[in-house]
Amino acid sequence: MRNHTAVTEFILQGFSEHPEYHIFFFCCFLSLYCVAITGNVLIIMAISFNPGLHTPMYFFLLNLATIDIICTSSIMPKALEGLMIEKSSISFRGCMAQLYFLTWTISAELLLLTVMAYDRYAAICHPLHYSTMMSKAFCSMLAAGVWALCAFNSAINTGLMVRLNFCGPNVITHFSCEIPPLLRLSCSSTYVNNVMTTLADAFYGILNFLMTIVSYGFIISSILKMRTSEGKQKAFSTCSSHLIVVCMYYTAVFYAYISPVSSYSAEKSKVAGVLYTMASPTLNPLIYTLRNKEVKAALRKLVPFFKN
Repeated sequence: MRNHTAVTEFILQGFSEHPEYHIFFFCCFLSLYCVAITGNVLIIMAISFNPGLHTPMYFFLLNLATIDIICTSSIMPKALEGLMIEKSSISFRGCMAQLYFLTWTISAELLLLTVMAYDRYAAICHPLHYSTMMSKAFCSMLAAGVWALCAFNSAINTGLMVRLNFCGPNVITHFSCEIPPLLRLSCSSTYVNNVMTTLADAFYGILNFLMTIVSYGFIISSILKMRTSEGKQKAFSTCSSHLIVVCMYYTAVFYAYISPVSSYSAEKSKVAGVLYTMASPTLNPLIYTLRNKEVKAALRKLVPFFKN
């Protein structure tokens, strides 16, 4: 790495332009982090220790909770540090590691949300063939494919970033190491990086979003054809939590990534970063728990607090 860059460390700007809000931000972010870790760990425990939740839908929810833990844990400790000290630095290797895990988890969550939409499509549109369509082996293959494909994609993006020259300045206008602000600091050509970023945005963002929309188009069509209002209500309730998470997550990712690097805005990127690295991992377990009787029942067996 030393042969490719004169920069040995980066400075994370974070929220240094608003020092008067540092204590407030620190308290908010620490609370979000604690709730995110606690909520997602409880989701994993509830699904793992309850045989009644060993179904495809909850299997994918367990994977989603794992992704959220990795995502927020790769970002939050350094972001909290930046709010406590005047100058928050991160080594070149540390920055690349953070970039790897961030791009891995963001792409994995987008892809997993599409897989979960397909699971709901199979359950509602083909209920008689659901057990065949979503067999244990097939679900395991889908989950493994999500993790492996996104790890490979992240390795490519990180490798392309490592090959760039960074001659200074070394101030990243963000609270984490993300692709757009890092590309703006490079003193060498970023053409290949921009092409790869565009292709990844097209696949993980736009294509997966369209696939999710198509799945829900079939789902809504099937629900409207149901004869009983009870059946419609049950079908809508099984999809509403996932649909809320999809809308929330895609809004943040599109806001941050689906735009040219030349039009990058530090303020916009920070707001979006807070949404998908802090708010989303915090809200996901709450959304799935509060709107799901089976998960709440499993949690009552684990934690006395939920018995009230």
